[in-house]
Amino acid sequence: MATAVAVASALALTSGAATAAESGWKMGKPRLTTPWTNQVSPTNALPEYPRPQLVRENWQNLNGVWEFAGAAPGEVPPFGEKLAEKILVPYPAESALSGIQRHEDYMWYRRTFTVPKNWNVGRDNTLRINFGAVDYKAKVYVNGKEVAAHQGGYGAFSADVTSALKPKGEQEIIVGVEDRADATWQPVGKQRLVPDRGIFYEGASGIWQTVWMEPVAAKHVGTLGMVPDLKSSTLKLTVDTGGSSGLTVEAVVRDGRKVVSRSKASAAGTISLPVPKAKLWSPDSPFLYDLDVELKDGRRTVDKVSSYFGMREYGTTKGADGKLRFTLNGKILFLQSTLDQGYWPDGIYTAPTDQALRFDLEQHKVLGFNTVRKHIKTEPDRWYHHADKLGLLVWQDMPSMRTGGRPPVDAQQQFKAELKELVEQKKNWTSIVGYVPFNEGWAEWSREETGKVAESVKAQDPTRLVNAHSGVNCCDSLGDSGKGDVLDWHSYPGPAKPMPDAKRISIDGEHGGYGLEVKDHMWFGEGHAYEMVKDQATLNSRYVQNQRDVLASAQSCGISGSIYTQITDVEHEVNGFFTYDRQVKKMDFAQVRAVNQAIIRNADGSGSGAPDPGPGTPGITGVHAYKFDEGTGSSAADSVGTANATLTNTQWAGGVEGGALAFAGNGQADTGANLVNTAGSYSVSAWAKLDEAGGAFQTVVSQDTGRDSAFFLQYSGQDQRWAMSFVGLRALSPEKPQVGKWYHLTGVRDAKTGTLSLYVDGTKVASQNACSAAPSTGHTVIGRGQYGGQQVDFLRGAVDDVRFYDRPLSDAEVATLAKRD
Repeated sequence: MATAVAVASALALTSGAATAAESGWKMGKPRLTTPWTNQVSPTNALPEYPRPQLVRENWQNLNGVWEFAGAAPGEVPPFGEKLAEKILVPYPAESALSGIQRHEDYMWYRRTFTVPKNWNVGRDNTLRINFGAVDYKAKVYVNGKEVAAHQGGYGAFSADVTSALKPKGEQEIIVGVEDRADATWQPVGKQRLVPDRGIFYEGASGIWQTVWMEPVAAKHVGTLGMVPDLKSSTLKLTVDTGGSSGLTVEAVVRDGRKVVSRSKASAAGTISLPVPKAKLWSPDSPFLYDLDVELKDGRRTVDKVSSYFGMREYGTTKGADGKLRFTLNGKILFLQSTLDQGYWPDGIYTAPTDQALRFDLEQHKVLGFNTVRKHIKTEPDRWYHHADKLGLLVWQDMPSMRTGGRPPVDAQQQFKAELKELVEQKKNWTSIVGYVPFNEGWAEWSREETGKVAESVKAQDPTRLVNAHSGVNCCDSLGDSGKGDVLDWHSYPGPAKPMPDAKRISIDGEHGGYGLEVKDHMWFGEGHAYEMVKDQATLNSRYVQNQRDVLASAQSCGISGSIYTQITDVEHEVNGFFTYDRQVKKMDFAQVRAVNQAIIRNADGSGSGAPDPGPGTPGITGVHAYKFDEGTGSSAADSVGTANATLTNTQWAGGVEGGALAFAGNGQADTGANLVNTAGSYSVSAWAKLDEAGGAFQTVVSQDTGRDSAFFLQYSGQDQRWAMSFVGLRALSPEKPQVGKWYHLTGVRDAKTGTLSLYVDGTKVASQNACSAAPSTGHTVIGRGQYGGQQVDFLRGAVDDVRFYDRPLSDAEVATLAKRD
């Protein structure tokens, strides 16, 4: 049913196999293999230069076969001892590619290395050993001496090991690692010690990014800071020299072989490098300038590094429709994205090869996306380098702590420290558009603190957007802090439709998730998704329609981006464009590309503006009304219109004034008609009282759609509050209602302002951003709701004086309705 992924030419597997046998390493047995699994061998474990933005000529890769052993807490490092097992670095211990394929809370890595004589280490240069990432706590020893300690599974670190080196010959390096994953509060992202066959996956412990060494002068370039400034057509360059003073910098900007500018200045402070008539970086034209930097002490060059940068600027502006939108280089651009979790069936956290690492990003471009959300994970530097070169914008998540509960103070502080490290190490990548500290309230500890975290990230890197909380409407969220540059909702299948406010753009942070099982290409042999479909044709049509809804939301609601779940299947989730093994395309990519490109092309900020629903019918009588004063019979009269309600399993009772209708958890009053235009403005009011107020939902008034009610005026059992609701969105009363007490409830949908509001006893108690709603033609019903095509949420209580309006009532009108004569 689908096309297999093209595989690059295979490497010399015969010599690789011989080398593997000689080394004692043996690949484990992955449940699924990717097109690159069998290209991995001890001689080619990610051999590429690992730091594309700070390149030096001399370096040596330390990836390959290391000795390995599980350990006990507090164990003495095994100096000079051969360890029993062999592991292929840098693949996580749990992965098949590592050869270990199990988790250890504590572990040792060991190998030997020699230092090339021509590096002049100990005379002209020092020796640094660099680690891309080690999960989670690492201690590094060279020749029995501790040379580095690092905490955090996603940050790079390095060590000057010069003082620990022997004069010549083999040098021993041992790395001790502790990774207890979600048994602690350490940031783990989606990793779990016990995967849940849901949205949490296999762990990835130990060394999982490249290890390498290089000779570095005592006075050297530690890091480069590069900030493009389009207004002045310059690159603002800062050179970290580790505190060395009196140094100068000579910098050359190149366009290929052409020299664009030469600059010379003190290494202290910021240097403005001219980039005249700058070629701007964008998804359609991802142009990158080369940068050569020489660090000089007097006339003597002490260090030389090469790098690159893109001239681009991220910002916001109001569109023609008055809504705040995202801009790239001053022009409105819709951020059309997928969710990319960066998991592999053979390497788990680590792609088997650099080609594989690039593959997923290349497919984003093939599919017509211009953005990727790196979800609850980071990647090796080369991933961001590929994104820069391909022209893909990147939302960068902070890997979250575990779900369930709120973290203690020490864990909060460590999370913030690791977030600061992430921003510091990622802020030079051209492609990163913004940072996402929190997701769906996972391990969030305070709404106020979430806001402070967002402000701290913005202060650290003011050139990018900060999305304080992706999915702030969802799950464990403590609510909107009001901070950052982005308001982000999740909705499945969605899309989510938050409206921008005066200071923040809005995006649909997650939606979609349509799933299709593909035999022989599933991690567990079966899978799940937010909505399963039966075949590829259905999957194509559901995706295309869903994306048309995204465009409608962009035009009418003003969202600046959307993120579809997801680029590939991951373990039990089968909602990718590709199967988990990257072997099968699950959709028609031409159809996907066409609709994606249409969104980017037409979500230009012109919009359709807010709808003009017209004035509606004046007065507070309503367009339909039910007094329930009959006291007998099987129907209730519509005292204003002609939609009399048919009664099922109800009783007549005393009301606020005159009669009322009582419900015992299985009754309804079906008006037999569609009383409310749910795509426009309307109001619904009723007197209601509850016989019980527990954890069950109970609906006072709703309108059927065939699937889910278009609205619910209800008691939300989950929140134990009154609510005016759409699916996934509730305007809630501040207090739990008392059993047996009459309350006047009014729900108001204002299509022009894009709000959904709840009034209790004549006072507005809550309002939610709800920019659009789909029309519905189902019956309006009193006493129950509809969800998933089923009749649900039956009321246990009584209702009196239900009224419907074809316009939003004013505060004064609602207050008048709530008065008792």
